[in-house]
Amino acid sequence: MSRQQRIHVAGAGAFGLACALGLAEAGAAVTVFDPAPGANASAVAAGMLGPAFETALDALARPHVALLRSAISFWPSFAEQAGLRLDRRGALAVGDGQRLADLEQGLGDLGFSPKRIGRARLRDLAPGLSETFGEALIAPEDWRIEAAECLAALRRRASDLGVAFRPEALRTRGDADLVVIATGPSRALLDLAPELAALSPIKGHILRLPRFAYSGLVVRGPRAYAAPADGGITVGATMEAGLADLAVDAAHVDRLLEAGRELFPTIEADAEVRVSVGVRAATPDGLPLVGPSTAPGVLLAAGARRNGWLLAPLAARIVTAWATGGDTGPLAQALAPARFAAA
Repeated sequence: MSRQQRIHVAGAGAFGLACALGLAEAGAAVTVFDPAPGANASAVAAGMLGPAFETALDALARPHVALLRSAISFWPSFAEQAGLRLDRRGALAVGDGQRLADLEQGLGDLGFSPKRIGRARLRDLAPGLSETFGEALIAPEDWRIEAAECLAALRRRASDLGVAFRPEALRTRGDADLVVIATGPSRALLDLAPELAALSPIKGHILRLPRFAYSGLVVRGPRAYAAPADGGITVGATMEAGLADLAVDAAHVDRLLEAGRELFPTIEADAEVRVSVGVRAATPDGLPLVGPSTAPGVLLAAGARRNGWLLAPLAARIVTAWATGGDTGPLAQALAPARFAAA
């Protein structure tokens, strides 16, 4: 790729920054546009890279287990290249005996290798967890990153490679040779890429308790998950399909806090709670749009639903391959934006 090729990327979330980094490494002159880079869904996320529990617990993701398992294989090299911390200790699931049995069977059927662990080991891996839970499943295939930290690191690495950042929304193709749309559910760029019409919003609440120290593994409980976060703990999350506002719903906050205290009873009822609300974009089949639009000179990397961070390195590879005329690989067809137009 010639350095003279100008590429504009709309969106500075996980997809946008990963694509910008890949394109810059390939030699493009990249500019990223985002009016509020710290307010995207990628920044709100807990940073779970969970092909195992995501597919076992989410019916929409289950048919895509092979793709999600392949996607996480790109993470070690991506993290090393971009200087990202990657927590590969695994993730836990707790609940009653029936829930664990069902999850164990489901994970096994999907090709994963969950392990049962008892009370003593569980307390080592999740200090402070309720004594109600005497055993758990651990999925070693599920990893985690710190989302805000990774966004900052990706931005620094991209800047080091010459990527420019503009704190404004991309409106038109302008003088770019190629545009990559990596935004959320907004249809503001529908004229540039008609495939964006396939996206719908999902609003989500997530809680962060900065004064509750937790450094254990992600714990997926019956009503909520809990994850370490900058020395504190994160509890999440709601999924409110069709909503695109950022208003905080106190009832959701109360329910999440209650569910978090079921996992970690020493969380105080009046604990300091920081509420974040984000809006994700989703397609009908739960997989993102990654690849060329029918509009010339436009590539898409949008609509990852629950798995934006997990799929970011894969999306960046596919976008970079399309931009450079390289091999897009065997997974690109499943993510092709044209799949909905054809239907």
